[in-house]
Amino acid sequence: MKLYIINPKPYLLQRIAATVIDYGIYSLIFGVYIYTFGDNSSPGKYTVHNLMALPLIAFWLLYFVVLEAANSCTPGHDIMKLKVFKTDGRKPGYSDVLKRRLLDTIDIFFYGIPALITIVKTPKHQRLGDLWADTVVLKSSDITVKEIEF
Repeated sequence: MKLYIINPKPYLLQRIAATVIDYGIYSLIFGVYIYTFGDNSSPGKYTVHNLMALPLIAFWLLYFVVLEAANSCTPGHDIMKLKVFKTDGRKPGYSDVLKRRLLDTIDIFFYGIPALITIVKTPKHQRLGDLWADTVVLKSSDITVKEIEF
């Protein structure tokens, strides 16, 4: 049996940078898609409606949920050498990552203040999405694996 011992640290600057990288990539693709496929309703204003908006949602799910569930990290987190784990050290599943990412709207879009407060104030340095999904953001070196035999 394997026992995972985690030693979480806040990694505030790395987490902020990872989020900026990830949402920067998403925003770039979002903008290119709307510019390419959107309706030019007035000068300089492009919009997508109805079914044309579905690829934006699908890309968000692929980029944030599928990549993070499959690799334990998004490209931004990978660049910053951060990974997402369950609080017991296991890899998170799709439902865990979806829970974590659904609260991005609260954690990030209020200038990141809720995320910063909860990361600093919680013992495992979790943001709201991490608390709901029972996950932590760590570097791989923050986990020690011990083999236990009975």
